[in-house]
Amino acid sequence: MKNIQLAELTAHIKSSLLGVAVGDALGVPVEFTTRDQLKLLPVKEMKGNGTHYQVKGTWSDDSSLTFCLAEGLCNPAFDLSQVADNFVRWRRENYWTARGSVFDIGNTTKRALQNIQNGEDLDHCGLDDVHSNGNGALMRILPLVFYTLNMPIEDRFIWTKRVASLTHGHGISVLCCFYYLEFSRQLIEGKTKVDVYNDLQRDIPSFFRDKSAINIDLTVLNRLLKDDISSIDENNVYSGGYVVHTLEASIWCLLTTDNLADSVLKAVNLGWDTDTTGAVTGGLAGLLYGEASIPAPWLADLAQLDRIIDLAERMAQGILNA
Repeated sequence: MKNIQLAELTAHIKSSLLGVAVGDALGVPVEFTTRDQLKLLPVKEMKGNGTHYQVKGTWSDDSSLTFCLAEGLCNPAFDLSQVADNFVRWRRENYWTARGSVFDIGNTTKRALQNIQNGEDLDHCGLDDVHSNGNGALMRILPLVFYTLNMPIEDRFIWTKRVASLTHGHGISVLCCFYYLEFSRQLIEGKTKVDVYNDLQRDIPSFFRDKSAINIDLTVLNRLLKDDISSIDENNVYSGGYVVHTLEASIWCLLTTDNLADSVLKAVNLGWDTDTTGAVTGGLAGLLYGEASIPAPWLADLAQLDRIIDLAERMAQGILNA
């Protein structure tokens, strides 16, 4: 990875955080809506009310926990306990909420935050059974890519596992987070999305070849690592809360569109876990297309826009000073 200057780093962080937030906010009003319903009345712009009765431009726990992680990265001496504390503050004190209250939280995350409050070892707070592979770590982990940019791949994986395992400790969740961050890292390098996709089909299996514990889980990503997921029909793209499905859907949306607006709208209109599919897709699309690609009306409606921009600027300083 080349050395990155403050202005460029700030731009990447800003576009990724805003991409997560706009994708999230577009999806909040229609969360749990079926795909068939959205075909009749698709999301085309920011709107309010809906599932959670929120004001237009309100983002959910996806963005809140992303920003809690980003806050932890503003300090050059990155401390995982600070991130954990931020997560608990969000749950208990409405820290980094869009409108001053928590209105959505996954069951696995809720139980993991209770483990944190109980003082358990941070490396073991996240649930690690196979049934705890929701998308709650994937949806918030994107800021970590900037902390690990210049680390060797072994260290990038270690940090991915540590941060993911605050809430989701099973190997499948960790693996999906790692793929997502490696995809993001190569977008920051300036590669095309197709080149990144093809490179990861070689790089991910190569890295895990001698890691038997993770290799067992690697088959869950066969559609990403062995196939051309962009050729899959929409009927075979799933958009529920399972972490593998969220990752697949987000990569599919990115590869089958050519701009940020279309990619996140496609993600949201897949239905069901609309805010998270929108957020994960939005983070990638923000890195790929940049802040300027985000429609101005979406930014105008976005809750706490100035505060998010300030966070991006502070985080860039923290990363460069680490």
